[in-house]
Amino acid sequence: MKISDLSELAVRNLRESVLRNSLTTVGISVGVASLVAMLSLGTGLQQLFTRRLEKSGLFDTIVVSSRREMRGMGRDSERTGVNPAESRVLDEPARREMEKLANVVEAYPDIRLQTELRFEDKPHLTMVSALPQSAKSNDAFDDMQGSFFSSEIAPEAILQKSFAEELLGKTPALGAPEPNVADLAKPLLGKELTMVYPQREAVSQPPLRPSDVASSENVAAESYSVVSREQKLKIVGVSDLDPESMRGPMRGKLFIPLKLAENLHIMQAADLRDIAHSGDAAVYGSISVRVKDPSQVKGVEDAIKSMGFSTFSILDASRSMQQVFKVLFAFLGIFGSLALTVASIGIVNTLVMAILERRREIGIMKAIGASDADVKKLFFAEAGAMGILGGIVGVVFGWAIGQVINFGTNIYLRRQSIPPEHFWAVPWWLAVFAVVFAVIVSLVSGLYPATRAARLDPVQALRYE
Repeated sequence: MKISDLSELAVRNLRESVLRNSLTTVGISVGVASLVAMLSLGTGLQQLFTRRLEKSGLFDTIVVSSRREMRGMGRDSERTGVNPAESRVLDEPARREMEKLANVVEAYPDIRLQTELRFEDKPHLTMVSALPQSAKSNDAFDDMQGSFFSSEIAPEAILQKSFAEELLGKTPALGAPEPNVADLAKPLLGKELTMVYPQREAVSQPPLRPSDVASSENVAAESYSVVSREQKLKIVGVSDLDPESMRGPMRGKLFIPLKLAENLHIMQAADLRDIAHSGDAAVYGSISVRVKDPSQVKGVEDAIKSMGFSTFSILDASRSMQQVFKVLFAFLGIFGSLALTVASIGIVNTLVMAILERRREIGIMKAIGASDADVKKLFFAEAGAMGILGGIVGVVFGWAIGQVINFGTNIYLRRQSIPPEHFWAVPWWLAVFAVVFAVIVSLVSGLYPATRAARLDPVQALRYE
């Protein structure tokens, strides 16, 4: 039987029982819509996660720490290579060496300290973090009230929302609505606060006596003193989001320009630990290395590891997240397929009823030369047609469900003063997969009715009334 004849017969037979076939097709559409809605939610969440990481500046960033730390995030690297106590110090020469690596945009030190800040003669203890000018592109500063640092050495500060609440004494009670960032920024922008910080200063040493030569290795450790200093800072911005949300309890609540922090010679914990090894060079607890493209992170990581340092990138963590999303997709796909499985029962019922109604027609087809394979093809064509139509309608319906829910969710987010997001995504591969899957389910469902129709005895079928 020709494909054109087969298609014409299938369409004609489907038109004869429009209501029943339409309801079966609607059942397939609902099943496909639930599958598309579930998987598009998982896809949208994964894309949202990726967008956040890319815009946060973490996706193309490698955090480098010294193996001396023994708490570096690269645990595997601690088991190999030289002894951590004998490993290289993470100092300024090492930073400049990393900055010269291929595909590296910048390498800047992580300068942060927990210290006292005075605002309107009241002391506040908080974490201060230094940011480079490139952090301006961080999505946490997109909706910031005020402005970013005017220059790399400007004595200015940006507050995180929670610290702004603390300065104004407006920390909300449990369950109470959070203050609006615009209301918090208005009385703070342009005001001054004082940062108290420890400064590392060199101390001149008297000439060594012969009796001190044996202990000269400790001289460097005695060549510096720590002096308490103060720095006036002008509040220029208040950020609603946290630019260091990935750092856990070590994230900053007040931010100052990186160059300013370097010029102030703020004392770091690594200075005390490795002062005997560093000489006059600054020693860092960690260094952030930004690469040109996330695809080049692995190569730069390997180059830095070969220098004797431990590394960590968000791509390392994202590999685990990808496993989580795979499991999520599997569960969403299973639950979304349940409705399509129920719809397959409707296909079986529809085609079995068609066999009972068309037994005489099947008998005539066989009597004039149609083979069992031709009869099977006819019923498969009818099942496939319902699958294609149901799949296409289901994809559109699933996309519409996602848009409606996304629209309603964003209305709620706006009322909570949260920026809107796109949680649903229907990529082309998902739409094609859904239609193909619907056709496959329909063909499998039509297997039993097609086989039953093909096995009909033409003599008995012609006698059927």
